[in-house]
Amino acid sequence: MGLRVHRAISWIGRAEACDGDDDARFIFLWIAFNAAYADEREFQSIPQGERAAFLDYFGRLTALDSERRIYKAVWQRFSGPVRLLLENRYVFNPFWQHHNGIDGFADWEDRFKASARSFAQAFQAGDSARVLSFVFDRLYVLRNQLVHGGATWNSGVNRAQVRDGAAILAFLVPVFVDLMMENPAVDWGRPFYPVVA
Repeated sequence: MGLRVHRAISWIGRAEACDGDDDARFIFLWIAFNAAYADEREFQSIPQGERAAFLDYFGRLTALDSERRIYKAVWQRFSGPVRLLLENRYVFNPFWQHHNGIDGFADWEDRFKASARSFAQAFQAGDSARVLSFVFDRLYVLRNQLVHGGATWNSGVNRAQVRDGAAILAFLVPVFVDLMMENPAVDWGRPFYPVVA
């Protein structure tokens, strides 16, 4: 856990130095998030998948979050940016599947509406793990757009989701790290890249 936290904090610090560069800030914060949650299981021959790994990690975090810091952050501080992110079709994976001609996604608009209803139900029920799952599904699409070259650096198009995504990560990832540090006895998984001298 110490190595995970150390690495995550180092990337959070690097992200804080990105004044005015939301693309870089988002990417560095995503690296911090990866440092905190990624488990060696993801690198084994049959990985469990990003979504399952997120949900497992979020479940552990929210179970330990007795003060409901995560829920309060999403509800009080970022309800606007989170809502806008979830209403943005450009960070909804089935939208891109459809526009890339992949069969089975012609109903992306119905899926988009269903996702919005499911998010609202999770939010009203106070199910922080599911709420985070919805938020990070969208952030993962944004991450893919940036990391895989599907966006132009500092573009004038679709800036709001990058700015809001970076702001959401900048607030949540340190909360995740704090919860991990407050619960060092929990099995947070083994980093796949240990320090080898």
